[in-house]
Amino acid sequence: MTITVLGSGTSMGIPVVGCACEVCRSEDPRDKRTRSSVLVETGGQRILIDASIDFRAQALRENIQHLDAVIFTHHHVDHILGLDDLRSLTLLNNYTIPIYASATTMENIQRVFAYIFSHEKPVSDIPRISAHVIDERPFTIERVTVIPIPLMHGPLPIFGYRIGNFAYCTDVSAIPESSYSLLEGLEVLILGALRYKPHPTHFNIEQAIAVAQRIGARQTYFTHIAHQVKHQKAVQELPSGISLAYDGMRIHIE
Repeated sequence: MTITVLGSGTSMGIPVVGCACEVCRSEDPRDKRTRSSVLVETGGQRILIDASIDFRAQALRENIQHLDAVIFTHHHVDHILGLDDLRSLTLLNNYTIPIYASATTMENIQRVFAYIFSHEKPVSDIPRISAHVIDERPFTIERVTVIPIPLMHGPLPIFGYRIGNFAYCTDVSAIPESSYSLLEGLEVLILGALRYKPHPTHFNIEQAIAVAQRIGARQTYFTHIAHQVKHQKAVQELPSGISLAYDGMRIHIE
C-alpha cells in the first residue's frame, strides 16, 4: 500500500491569503499546505479520500491520470469542491468514477453539484459519476475493503476510513468510544490536528497527541494543519512515533 498526502492544510490553505505570518512567509516547502486529501493505492485500486478544492493542482503535481473511486469524509467545501475536476479523468478515460459517502454527505454533494446529477445521460461538460450511499458497515471497492470510522467534527457526524492497516481521520474533534476498536493494530494513522490553541470542531495538537497515543499506531502523522504550526519546529517537539504530514509525502506499508 502506498499513501500519498495530496494536501495537509486546513480549509484556508497555507499560505493564507492576506497573511504575512512566519509560516505563511516560510520558504520551507513543508509549510506550503493545500487542502487536505490523500490518495491510497492498494490491491490494484487508486482510491481518493476527499476531492479538495485544490485537487486539480494536486493531481497535476502527482501525475494522477486515473482513479478507481472517491470516498468522502464529509461535505464541507474544502473536501468536496474538487469534484468537478474529475471531469477530465472521466472524459479522457471514457469511464464512470464511483463515489462513496454517507447519506448526509451525499445529499449535500448532490445539492451543491446538482448539474452533475440532473442529466440522465453523461455529457462532456460534467464528470461521469455514480453515487453510492454508505453507512457504518464495511464496503468493498473491487478487492479492497473499506471500513468507515464514525467520528465527530464538532456537532457533525462524519467518517474516517480504515483500509488495511492504515486509517485516515481528518477534521475530528471527538472519537466515539465504540470507534476505538476499529482503530486497533494500525501501522499508520493520519489524524487531524489543527493548531496549538483549542478549537470547537477540531483536535488541537495536545488533544491529537493524547488520542494518537491511545490508538497506538506504529506511526501517526497529523494533517489539516493551520498556519499557526511551523513544520520544522513542531516535528522537533512531537513525541516519538508522531510527526506532521506534508504535501507530497509518500508513505509505504508492506
